[in-house]
Amino acid sequence: MRRAGLLVAALLGVHADAAPADDLLAALRRARTLEARGDVQITVLFPPRTVPTRTARRLPAVAFMPGLIARNFTVTGMDGGAVAGRATTRYDLTPKAAGAARWALWVDQVWNIPLAYEERTADGGLARRAAFVTVNATPVKVAAQPLSRPPGLAAAVRRALPGLSVPPGFEPSGVTGRADGGLSIALTDGVNVLALVTAPRNVKAAPGVASRRVGTGFVWLVGNLPQDALVTALAGIRGVDPSGLGTFVAPAASKE
Repeated sequence: MRRAGLLVAALLGVHADAAPADDLLAALRRARTLEARGDVQITVLFPPRTVPTRTARRLPAVAFMPGLIARNFTVTGMDGGAVAGRATTRYDLTPKAAGAARWALWVDQVWNIPLAYEERTADGGLARRAAFVTVNATPVKVAAQPLSRPPGLAAAVRRALPGLSVPPGFEPSGVTGRADGGLSIALTDGVNVLALVTAPRNVKAAPGVASRRVGTGFVWLVGNLPQDALVTALAGIRGVDPSGLGTFVAPAASKE
């Protein structure tokens, strides 16, 4: 029986004696090229929206970065019960940095890909959850999207925003242009993503949003962190010079 179990583990790309973090990272790597399809219920409570629940045929994409997850989170595994009638393992990701959002993922025990996930605030409140209610008989192959962080981006961001205090564990992962001429810089800790924005106008005050005037424009920081952490990150910025970020700017994603 043990030999058979080891064979199954090898076929799934995991090891029977691996730590929970290793098993989860193997599942996330597998999920880059294989996805479940079916009926998914999605609830988003942060940021707040008029209609928090919708349905879809697949889990909404999350840019999980295995290397940063291993560095920034403690991973524990346990039986996850059934999701859409299939046995799962639940993995809890507890951030090592105070204030960061924590996550749980439910991974199919046969397919070794996620069937559900949820994000919670530092105080335990639900931010969002997505889970299959029904699932098709077989997963489908998908094209893997690149997850690398551009070399030199972190240094370029520091030069563009001198005095910026990036929250612990987070690193710049990409830059997109905005219609108003500003930039949106993604900061990731491997799971959570913050939006660091330069803009000619201020943003409406809301939970999870901090902003301050710098020169003739504004800098915002938006994401699932305590308000004081967002404010502190921007407090020391002395200026904005986006000229060095031009080579990193990607086109804004189209809306479906």
